Amino acid sequence: MKLLSSILSTVVLAPVARSLPEDAFPQQPLSEQTTGLANTISSQRDLEKVIDASPLLSFHRDIVQIESISGNEAAVGDYIVQFLQERRFAVTKQFLPREADKGSDDAVTAENGPQRFNIYAYPSWISEPKILLTSHVDTVPPFLPYSLSLPDDANGNSSSSSTWRERIRIAGRGTVDAKASVAAQVFAVLEHLEVDPMAPLGLLFVVGEEVSGEGMRWFADSDLNPTPPRLHTVIFGEPTEHALVAGHKGSLSLTVRARGKAAHSGYPWLGKSAVSAILPALARLDRLGDIPVDDGGLPGSKKLGKSTVNIGRMEGGVAGNVVPVSASAKLIVRLAHPDVELARQRIEEAVRETTGGDPDVEVEWNLYGNAPIEFDADVPGFNVTTVNYATDAFYLRFPTGNVKRYLYGPGSIFVAHGADEAITVGDLERAVEGYRRLIEAADRHA
Repeated sequence: MKLLSSILSTVVLAPVARSLPEDAFPQQPLSEQTTGLANTISSQRDLEKVIDASPLLSFHRDIVQIESISGNEAAVGDYIVQFLQERRFAVTKQFLPREADKGSDDAVTAENGPQRFNIYAYPSWISEPKILLTSHVDTVPPFLPYSLSLPDDANGNSSSSSTWRERIRIAGRGTVDAKASVAAQVFAVLEHLEVDPMAPLGLLFVVGEEVSGEGMRWFADSDLNPTPPRLHTVIFGEPTEHALVAGHKGSLSLTVRARGKAAHSGYPWLGKSAVSAILPALARLDRLGDIPVDDGGLPGSKKLGKSTVNIGRMEGGVAGNVVPVSASAKLIVRLAHPDVELARQRIEEAVRETTGGDPDVEVEWNLYGNAPIEFDADVPGFNVTTVNYATDAFYLRFPTGNVKRYLYGPGSIFVAHGADEAITVGDLERAVEGYRRLIEAADRHA
């Protein structure tokens, strides 16, 4: 990669560069060769030197080290804003109202804590972006600290330091989902601006994706997303193992609640167990995606496979010797079929049939639901896949205009949300090149 100063001083770009602020690109070189390492990297300090030597890797480290569990994104947002402003980006902090935190007990925002915000940014010397790269800055709990390690087979091997450099393992919450995408998108934009300073690129980093997508919903309904759209391409960042995603499943979010009557556990017939009332419904819902459609199961599709149900959280009762007066369970359905209303009907029918129509067991829909989404996958050189997870791309819809939408990113979804969430140096650096190829394709076909 070339130094920014040398690129901007070339004769070819001189006519364009003269219209830019002289300090438009004050950052360090986007990549450096790591020097001074032995043929094998043998200490923690050697690993840290690799991170320190790379603006990309050090930016990724810094944002991962800032805890940003959904609802608590203000601190990492401030850091990203400052980073972009130092590079002469026009930055809008789009604050979400406090009400957006309510109604979800998965968010952690304190009532008097910092107000969280989306980040909308583009180079200050262009009029408006037409190609938008977007991802989210929130993570799932719990916070896992940033750490570095070598691959298991590194010790005693005589391979070159550059080989080990690429295989250095970066672990911690958000290293993959989705701060890897955030970092790679930022540096892909910066690198592309070296070559084409007037490229109409923008960045959007939202909050709350892991809970209910409230950040993207707030942006989509705001003046920053006008109709007809000014954008012609949106590139969403999530872990896809560097493949282009041709489609992902839809999503339904619901809570099943049961009411009972408290009594002493020695005389359970004097009360009504809310737990006993809810269990038959949960047992049926848990396997609803495996039940044939003709028998009341959830529909699937050839492209996305089966619809699946996850009972993610259960609560009920107050003590082992008390008949429980209440019980509830939170469920997420990954919907492979576009008929959202049919899926809702099947869920309500399953609860009604398994409980004998008990009026004390109810389904509460947290959101109406979203059908599966198809993405563009027409850029050569990428593997193409589908994924079972959902994203907040549901909410960034364009009722008019022809807007292409891509889903791409580094890292594996199989480690996201887990205790072993991690990515390699090589994987993260490769993503910068992947995003650049998507940017270049979007620029060519604008």
